[in-house]
Amino acid sequence: MHAYRTHTCGALRATDAGETVRVSGWVHRKRDHGDLVFIDLRDHYGMVQIVTEVDGPVFSVIEGLKPESVVTITGTVERRAKEAINPNLPTGEIEVRATEATVLSAAQELPLPVAGEQDYPEDVRLRYRFLDLRRETLHANIVTRTKIISDMRRRMEGAGFTEYSTPILTASSPEGARDFLVPSRIHAGKFYALPQAPQQYKQLLMVAGFDRYFQIAPCFRDEDPRADRLPGEFYQLDLEMSFVTQEDVWTTMEPVIAGVFEAFAQGKPVTPAGSFPRIAYSEAMLKYGSDKPDLRNPVLITDVTDHFVGSGFGIFAGIVESGGVIRAIPAPGAGAGSRKFFDDMNNWARSEGYSGLGYINIKDGEPGGPIAKNHGPEATAKLIAALGLGPNDGVFFAAGKEAQAARLAGLARIRVGEQLDLIDKDRFDLCWIVDFPFYEYDEDEKKLDFAHNPFSMPQGGMDALESGDPLSIKAYQYDMVCNGYEIASGSIRNQSPELMVKAFEQVGLSKADVEERFGGLYRAFQYGAPPHGGMAAGVDRIVMLLCGAQNLREITLFPMNQRAEDLLMGAPSPAEPKQLRELHVRVVEPQKSQG
Repeated sequence: MHAYRTHTCGALRATDAGETVRVSGWVHRKRDHGDLVFIDLRDHYGMVQIVTEVDGPVFSVIEGLKPESVVTITGTVERRAKEAINPNLPTGEIEVRATEATVLSAAQELPLPVAGEQDYPEDVRLRYRFLDLRRETLHANIVTRTKIISDMRRRMEGAGFTEYSTPILTASSPEGARDFLVPSRIHAGKFYALPQAPQQYKQLLMVAGFDRYFQIAPCFRDEDPRADRLPGEFYQLDLEMSFVTQEDVWTTMEPVIAGVFEAFAQGKPVTPAGSFPRIAYSEAMLKYGSDKPDLRNPVLITDVTDHFVGSGFGIFAGIVESGGVIRAIPAPGAGAGSRKFFDDMNNWARSEGYSGLGYINIKDGEPGGPIAKNHGPEATAKLIAALGLGPNDGVFFAAGKEAQAARLAGLARIRVGEQLDLIDKDRFDLCWIVDFPFYEYDEDEKKLDFAHNPFSMPQGGMDALESGDPLSIKAYQYDMVCNGYEIASGSIRNQSPELMVKAFEQVGLSKADVEERFGGLYRAFQYGAPPHGGMAAGVDRIVMLLCGAQNLREITLFPMNQRAEDLLMGAPSPAEPKQLRELHVRVVEPQKSQG
């Protein structure tokens, strides 16, 4: 018999009754029923019930076991009595009557419980992540993550892609975030950067003739953490294709992403490949107030600026006169309830930093509230008819400069959908957001900047760059969105060296700057570059959605905390003076503020 196990803990069934077996694992729970003691023994594969009598041969060993001790149990498989069967456990029809027990590793008192799914402070969970990972939901999420990545690889290979690995130590690249810098020991005063994405390398692969590349790529960005973005590192399904239009990218990748979702959605509906809606960026910002709309939410935003030109409601009339806009957010059925809902929404808007949300509440066909009163009965009736509101609906209004009003309307749309329980949370709605602006105006820097990926192809090519208003130029850029999360982003690339220089000149960089910063790519484009494009899908976000998790830390093995600290390994940590000398680096402590 094997030294540790003949079966895993999840493998035994009623057909094994009468066999002598050996299993090893962790003590999940222990229950003392007087004359009998039961142990739930757990390993990676499942759980099995162990039983011994108080006068049995292993009672003295089992009695002293603490939870999470590792033991080997030898015994006989027995069928459980009918009333003792656990239908929720694959091994629930049997138990193992122990004849031998060996403690392989005794556990101390636990800093957090493994059995059960109760909340526990995050700092404790991360410091003892090896224990946290034993908990059922987190353990299952990590296994699911691995299966999803495996499924992605299989589907990409089936679509004709080949996986290639790109360098980790590279040069700094303008991906819109801070780089993690790595000092060079050999080249004093110079630094490598960890890749924010393999963007330039994958384009160089296309120039080198590899045609269809993909990689489950680690990416590194020195950004502040949030629920849908971990500090430090993340993984993406990175891909690039030669001789393609953006339509080719979409039709190639919809079956891959939809297929992954369908495989792991546990029966929930998924937007089928070939029918992802394609929504222009401008339309998305108008209807949803966001470029990552949750299409499960039926609420649509409407521009009603024209209705308030010269309106009796002076606040809105003044905003319109000064060049602002008014956006309407319907609240179906809200008028039938109390006014508290409307007041709560108004207070919520103030808590978000806005002056408030105007509203009209319609009860039994009668519109109420200050806006309806001052706007006038005829104008209000016309507004209600234009919005298609019912006799017991409500409507909120976001007013101000276009960007500000759009953002508030988008947030209000989400909140209305959540508060009125309008969102079907048991499905995955996918879409493409297309036609992004190529440039945007940076209010802080007071200059033009790239709105998205600087290596994208502008729609209209050189003519647009030379003769058009830069802020009116659209790019061949696209995002894939699912349930309010951006899960992929990509573009058709600008493979013309002349076009590349012209695009960067618009944001204040010269040809010499381009040659210095992107010399490899710029040179490559002068030796025969095919039209190419691609995208990168966020592995972490896709896994989070499919696992139903609310935070990326719930689908990641060893994440950092909100302060970008690894509490388990103690990183970041000070470097030894010898290490700093070898790297030609001196630490300059930040100045302390004068109190």
